[in-house]
Amino acid sequence: MTNALSLDLADVTVTEDDEVMTLHILGKRNKERLVYLNDGAALALHDWLAARGDKPEALFWSGRKGGNLIVSQRMAGQAIRDMLNRRAKQAGIENVTPHDLRRSVVSDLLDAGVDISTVANMAGHANVQTTARYDRRGEAAKKRTARSLLVPYVRRG
Repeated sequence: MTNALSLDLADVTVTEDDEVMTLHILGKRNKERLVYLNDGAALALHDWLAARGDKPEALFWSGRKGGNLIVSQRMAGQAIRDMLNRRAKQAGIENVTPHDLRRSVVSDLLDAGVDISTVANMAGHANVQTTARYDRRGEAAKKRTARSLLVPYVRRG
């Protein structure tokens, strides 16, 4: 699996259509995967690409306190974990991992009514059963689903 920190600038081609940014990412065995971004994610990547410039190699660079970037040095996974832990602590949340963000996105998409097959494709899962294991919506989602069913029944008087 290709993760964001292993991407090089050459692995990503950005196109825009209908206000959605499309990332053309080359993964294992040169398999192309399309990732679509809109809203804040697209704006953040635009800003990052403008700040980063067009130097080859690592897409996401390491940085130092004070916002100084280390040009072409790949950001480490520990840096992501450290940022996430700082933000989680500020929010009063304990025991958060980067993979929890992936679970949240999958659950949010399912909660928004996106079918599991589409969510599996977006997550890069070859099997929807893998995607189903990420689903953390619980009983509230089941209740909402039950309310959406129409069971025709007429009471007799």
